[in-house]
Amino acid sequence: MSDAFSLENLRTRMNKSIDAMKNDLAGLRTGRASASLLDPIHVDAYGSATPLSQLATVSVPEPRMLSVQVWDRSMAGAVEKAIRESGLGLNPIAEGALIRVPLPELNEERRRELSKVAHQYAEQARVAVRHVRRDGMDVLRKLEKDGEMSQDDARVNSDKVQKATDDAIAEIDALVAHKEQEIMQV
Repeated sequence: MSDAFSLENLRTRMNKSIDAMKNDLAGLRTGRASASLLDPIHVDAYGSATPLSQLATVSVPEPRMLSVQVWDRSMAGAVEKAIRESGLGLNPIAEGALIRVPLPELNEERRRELSKVAHQYAEQARVAVRHVRRDGMDVLRKLEKDGEMSQDDARVNSDKVQKATDDAIAEIDALVAHKEQEIMQV
């Protein structure tokens, strides 16, 4: 973290958090299967959490089925376990290096589960935005303490940081509300 304060830099970092949440929400498909549904899944492989996309090819052979072709056959069990424990409510079926993932019908219970997952993504994004806010406030306090910024300037800039944070969280709330409405439509 540098000692220079940049509101634009903080906004950019907040927007990256929002973009990451948008990407996660895009994976929550409400209708037909989408390969991006499995994008957020990380597999415990080779001693670290590895994105599924680096271990396998995900395809959509049927509207309600995903097919995961694992490149390293020894990783098939770990991939299956990661999909099962992802919180997406999926029940994969392993057939050697090929894992079939049937998508359950969207009944009321399943829609509520997907809504909860969407809210988890939103909370992760809010936390990330708050971390960016904290970093910005720390820089302002340090600049004020070191005498590089007046108290008034520090207060004005801290108000700007808070406004940017409020705007980012409002955008996150709007995105998750829209996604929840999309999920709950019958």
